[in-house]
Amino acid sequence: MDRRKFLKVSGFASLSGLAVNGPLNAQDNTSEKIKRFALIIDMKKCRTQQNCSDCIQACHKVHNVPDIKNKKHEIKWIWKEPFKNAFPTQSHEYISNEEKNTPNIVLCNHCDSPPCVAVCPTQATFKRESDGIVMMDFHRCIGCRYCMVACPYGSRSFNWEEAKPYIKEINDNFPVRTKGVVEKCDLCAERVETGQIPACVEACKANAIIFGDLKDPNSEVRKILNTTDTIRRKPHLHTLPNVYYIM
Repeated sequence: MDRRKFLKVSGFASLSGLAVNGPLNAQDNTSEKIKRFALIIDMKKCRTQQNCSDCIQACHKVHNVPDIKNKKHEIKWIWKEPFKNAFPTQSHEYISNEEKNTPNIVLCNHCDSPPCVAVCPTQATFKRESDGIVMMDFHRCIGCRYCMVACPYGSRSFNWEEAKPYIKEINDNFPVRTKGVVEKCDLCAERVETGQIPACVEACKANAIIFGDLKDPNSEVRKILNTTDTIRRKPHLHTLPNVYYIM
């Protein structure tokens, strides 16, 4: 067989193999790997640990979140809100005093339909298709704060000041943000990628924060959601949060 005929035949065979096996298998493999990470926060368990802030401290320590006392300039990745603020559409005057008086753990909801992503002009805010985590690229952020306006959960903070003076012990494994950049919870993507669980989940003494893959029917989060009543923040906005609450 001469060179021209060989190339013609081998080329056709390669294209045929690619058409039959390549894209289809690649698509199948990709679909198998796609995850949808979520958190369940069990406030019943959380309320047993009065005045506990272990999850907040762990998150902020790992991610070099500055401790700025000025409320106008504070940075928060995970924090507490009263029930009426966290769940305004689910609140009413007859909820129990325990629910009414216990602050609820809140953070970025890593929505399936995140409005923050839609408004970002530089794609500094984006949702990972592989696992649904809503991420921040600090280098792309221009500080326009459109995402802060778009987020209905108040989950984003703007750096009005340089962070380093407000960090007691810097974690060299995570970047310190600069002045003029927006930041938020990233669901510990850097830990999840190495097989670890989020810092807030690991630090919780009451096991009140559960992390898992919604795509996996055998995951703990799926089992809980299949058997337990849960609520999400501001469901009427149809952002489809991936943080669920047991009240």
